[in-house]
Amino acid sequence: MAKKDQRFAIVDVETTGGRASRDKITEIGIVIHDGKQIIDTYESLLNPQTYIPAGIIRLTGINQEMVKDAPLFHEIARDIVEFTEGSIFVAHNVRFDYGFLREEFKRLSYTYTRKQLCTVRMSRKAFPGLPSYSLENLIKHFGIPTDARHRALADALATADILERILDREQNQEEVRVMVNMGIKESKLPNGIKLDQIHGLPESCGVYYLHDKAGDVVYVGKSINIKKRIAEHFADQTDKGRRLQKHVADISYEETGSELIALLLESYEIKRLKPPINRAQRRTKFPFAIHSYTNKEGFICLDVIRNNAENREKYEVISEYPSMSSAKGRLNFLVKDLELCSRFCHLFPGTGACFHYHLKQCRGACAGKEGVEEYNERALLAKERLRTVFDSDFLLLDEGRHTEEKSVILVQEGHFAGFGYISSAEAADQETLIEAVKTYPGYPDTARIIQRFINDHPKAKIIAL
Repeated sequence: MAKKDQRFAIVDVETTGGRASRDKITEIGIVIHDGKQIIDTYESLLNPQTYIPAGIIRLTGINQEMVKDAPLFHEIARDIVEFTEGSIFVAHNVRFDYGFLREEFKRLSYTYTRKQLCTVRMSRKAFPGLPSYSLENLIKHFGIPTDARHRALADALATADILERILDREQNQEEVRVMVNMGIKESKLPNGIKLDQIHGLPESCGVYYLHDKAGDVVYVGKSINIKKRIAEHFADQTDKGRRLQKHVADISYEETGSELIALLLESYEIKRLKPPINRAQRRTKFPFAIHSYTNKEGFICLDVIRNNAENREKYEVISEYPSMSSAKGRLNFLVKDLELCSRFCHLFPGTGACFHYHLKQCRGACAGKEGVEEYNERALLAKERLRTVFDSDFLLLDEGRHTEEKSVILVQEGHFAGFGYISSAEAADQETLIEAVKTYPGYPDTARIIQRFINDHPKAKIIAL
């Protein structure tokens, strides 16, 4: 059976929709269970201060009239904290219910953290072969009595019944412990690291540092959920996982709120600290570069070279790239965009008129049809565009570490310049935003991190400077 001192808080919430960041809770039910029997219950309707869709009303029976005089979440928040304190948070699809509660607490600038257990996942292990593991199907399969489906306390009580059936099987006890501990077996943890230390980590976005016995950083990583990612490291049985388990003696972290800042900070810290277990992102230079020279006719030429110390001393390196294909891809774009000569950019072999000239995409410098001065004007523009990763300067605003804060990333003179944090109230003033930025060095991969973020988040708030 469950450990004597182990308590479960079985939770169910009814909501105005399926997205925790947008929708609100309309009802909460909690059942406290000691592993053998129910010892307490709690339930309350909540005023979501927003519209309840008709489909949700049909499903739950909870309408606007029922919640208009119900308490707001902040009025019962303390009750929820105290009622679930010291308990494992259990729900049927724990990500949903736990996610909604964490989001409601986040709006109050409070971090709600509990160990978790999902009865959907446990039911799949405990009762294999069922056609469905939805709460509805398990209620029917086991003949669990309930008179108010899709009401919070009734569903929490049904989930408690399922949990009892799971715990009643001796072989499930270790499965429950491993699942609560996010797949970690305590015997596999590094010396000096305790499970309670893992459970005490934040479930928020940021950068984490794994230290050895001497306090030196052996690994730097980033995650949108620091606790979950570190747990994955210590449950990992790959060579990397075993190295971490062997060498790690302590954990520290820095919450960033913004995933973009987590990526930028991780990149910086790996280059600064050079942790021995990190392989990627340690280099401060990319292996390929575009350089410039003037040929004997006086035309400015561009070419891709290996970005080694010898070539950097010999040539005028303009920009760096992670691969030959990405460097040539950038050159190809500029050749087409500025109607440069592909032979003068080493994209077309041989002598005489280049291939693009025959396609009327080159103005004919290679065929004696365009003069040096006219051609070099565009070649100089190409060099300038190669030097600056971004075509314009801007500020990018993203999430902060709490609801009353924004993060700000600065791109200046075409390059990443740094990041910082500012209160949401001050985030409209450009000068104040720039003053909030702490300077960080830019690297070739830094620009690509920002570019990828902008591409993946077309609605990101960008302020042109």
